[in-house]
Amino acid sequence: MAIKQILSPLPGTFYRRPAPDQPLYKNDGDSVTAGDVIGLVEVMKSFNEVKAGQVGKIVRFLVENEDAVMAGQPLAEIDA
Repeated sequence: MAIKQILSPLPGTFYRRPAPDQPLYKNDGDSVTAGDVIGLVEVMKSFNEVKAGQVGKIVRFLVENEDAVMAGQPLAEIDA
């Protein structure tokens, strides 16, 4: 398997949970499929889902919840 990066589709704020009182979408070490949501990027009150894009296991997140991110910035590494 190879380590791949999941990139931010847009600049904005990255959220690892759907709401402040909800659990994280995914944690380090969790298995994912192509359609699994790993977080949200919020820009101008619009929330955009970030999906794993492939089958694998999350090695680690590279940004924290509520961090500002740029388009194309790596958000997480996946062992695919």
